[in-house]
Order: sequence, then C-alpha cells, then structure tokens
Amino acid sequence: MKYVRPKEAASILGVAVSSLRRWEEEGKIKAIKTPSGHRRYSIAEIEQAAGLPRTITTVCYARVSSHSQRDHIEGQIELLLSRFPEAEIVSEIGSGLNFKRKRLLSILDRICTGDIKRLVVAHPDRLVRFGFELVKWLCERNECELLVLHDSKQSPEEELVQDMLSIIHCFSSRLYGLRRYKKEIGEKVREKPIQKESKTEAK
Repeated sequence: MKYVRPKEAASILGVAVSSLRRWEEEGKIKAIKTPSGHRRYSIAEIEQAAGLPRTITTVCYARVSSHSQRDHIEGQIELLLSRFPEAEIVSEIGSGLNFKRKRLLSILDRICTGDIKRLVVAHPDRLVRFGFELVKWLCERNECELLVLHDSKQSPEEELVQDMLSIIHCFSSRLYGLRRYKKEIGEKVREKPIQKESKTEAK
C-alpha cells in the first residue's frame, strides 16, 4: 500500500492539510507515522474518502531468454497491447530462472509500494520459470491484480533447453563442490596424527 505526505494527500483531495487532520480525528482516514514522527496517508484510503475512482496503473511484462528470440518477445508485446493499449510495457531479456532480473525486481518493488495495481503477462513462465505462486501471493498482499492472458506455458524450445542446462549445471556444480569438500576432509583426517591419551597408574 502506498503512503504519501500530508501535502501530497491534500493536493489529491483538493483540501487543506488541516482537513486531513480533522478527518483523521473523526476516523474517516488513518495515518501512519515514520520513525521520525511524520504522518503518512494511504492513497487508497484518501481516494475512497473523497469518493474518487480508484487509480489503476497497469504494467504488461514480456520476457525472453536471449536476443535471438526477438520475434517471440514482439509477439508477446503485440498480444499485451491488444488487450491493454494504454498500459506501460516492460520487456526484458533474461532467464526465467533468474530472480535478480533488474526490471522484474523494479516491478516487484513498485507493487510493494502500491504504484502498480495490475500486472499482466502473456503466460505464467514469462514472469518466472518457478515460483509463480509466490509472486501471485506478493501481488495479492499488495492489492495488485495479476492477470495471465494464456494459462498454459508457452516457451520456445531453445529457451526450455537453456533452462534445463542451467538447472543441470547448477546441481552438478553443487555435487562437485560436495565431493571436493568430502575429499578435503578425508585428506585432513588422514594427515592428522592420532593422539593417544597416556594412562597414569593410580596411586
């Protein structure tokens, strides 16, 4: 949920800041306080209090894994614009296994601040290869509608192969690391001399 300063909230409503304080005292709207003690008001609440229509910011997200799939990403954008011609289009090239995609993180951050109220993708795997339900939960927590135009997965064969190879490489590297660690431990154990405790005769 997005919170704004009293001056910005008053500007949205077209009232004085003192009116916000009065409405807060009357329980019509609520305010939170920053660690420094400054008030912040919820955009959604002040729009409701003023009887304003809810502002819906729609972002359409398109993704492919490589530059060679340019035609595929253009097809996604065309589909998204046919349904939401006024939406903001965000496209990105990167693996669906990578959760650190710059533009994806920017979208998630904007959802958490209340800036995006509707996120649209052509297919679930265009957003993330795994963890779609987690992103859906995050959207629901922040009152953002997550809309999938086609529920079935739609990935180019080349991209599926790349993702599978990435998964295999990831687990192979981990197994190699574990084997190497086990070998090093074994060598250290063999190199370490066994110390026997000396027994003293009881007097």
